[in-house]
Amino acid sequence: MYLRGACERIYPPSIILVVRYLSIDFYRGLTIALMLIVNTPGSWQHVYSPLLHAEWSGCTPTDLVFPSFMFIIGVSMWFSFEKYGRRLNRELGMKVLKRTVILFALGLLLAKFPFFWKDWDKLRFLGVLPRLALGYGLASLLALTIPARWLPATAAGILLGYWGLLYAFAEPGQDPYGLLGNVVRQVDLAVMGPAHMWQGKGVPFDPEGILSTLPAIVTVLLGWWSGQLMQRRQEEKILAVRDLLLCGVVLAGAGLAWDLVFPINKSLWTSSFVLYTGGISMILLAFSVWALDIADGRRYITFFLVFGANPLFAYVLAGLLTKTMLKVQWMEGEETVSLYGWISNNLFRPIDAGQFGSLLFALTFMLICWSVCFYLYRRKIYVKI
Repeated sequence: MYLRGACERIYPPSIILVVRYLSIDFYRGLTIALMLIVNTPGSWQHVYSPLLHAEWSGCTPTDLVFPSFMFIIGVSMWFSFEKYGRRLNRELGMKVLKRTVILFALGLLLAKFPFFWKDWDKLRFLGVLPRLALGYGLASLLALTIPARWLPATAAGILLGYWGLLYAFAEPGQDPYGLLGNVVRQVDLAVMGPAHMWQGKGVPFDPEGILSTLPAIVTVLLGWWSGQLMQRRQEEKILAVRDLLLCGVVLAGAGLAWDLVFPINKSLWTSSFVLYTGGISMILLAFSVWALDIADGRRYITFFLVFGANPLFAYVLAGLLTKTMLKVQWMEGEETVSLYGWISNNLFRPIDAGQFGSLLFALTFMLICWSVCFYLYRRKIYVKI
């Protein structure tokens, strides 16, 4: 009964008889929990190194979170598109378009919150939710329209073509994979302008840029193929674990080999990054399938199922709470203090003024979001788009 309820949340009734992988919910929930932790430290000056993104090229555990979420979107797509025959039709096309538009719009609204009426000339157009929206929408279009036998070649063409674009169109005299000279930044500057781009590295550069969305599509497609593999092995889940592990190791190894000439880089979402993180995502999914669907570890994972049931709600809730705490400000002497900083300084710094106290803040924030999601979970309220 519990497993059936979990499946009903994610898949239509016609799918329930086909797929019984609780690991998908678990993987999604684990990813959201990690995403909230890495996004909300008490202080960015005091963060354990595994919870930071790589400064530029390279890959830390934190750099795995975003591609893992895009990967699991692809896995879910495989199962949720079953009732449409995994072929594009009017009903499915409208569903994909609706979800894409809503996700993108939510990203823009979250970027503007709470001051919707001003600074539109500085609105950042892209970001996490717009990247999810475009990745989902474009990957769906490819998966539903291109014959299955041609889809791997299409994905390979995207990855190789992206490598060629970065190498061929870098600014003269600049590192084609560096911050300033890469073609991803050039395209974003030309299309959006610097005011509408992320400024976190001291210059206008968007890690969710227009051009770098192309390889991100392949991250979703790797999840799509993983879902296909899982369904093929639904009666022999141990073979699904074996196949996912094998494919994951091969992909991760290929990403590391490609890194020698095309650096693994999340900010540029390089092709080597796609293979490396996609391979690790497959390995983690294989572990999830074994632990939950074979070793029957369901009783240990309710915590993550709470996030897995309402992942988008959890992410948006966390964004709204974070921005609210940052925007609520007052003066203490000559210094401006935010609610976010006040809570960190007065409740967590007395416990530990360094990295541990900062992590406690992040864990507490994540648990607050979890508590709201748990309330919805207990009442079987699932926010969908």
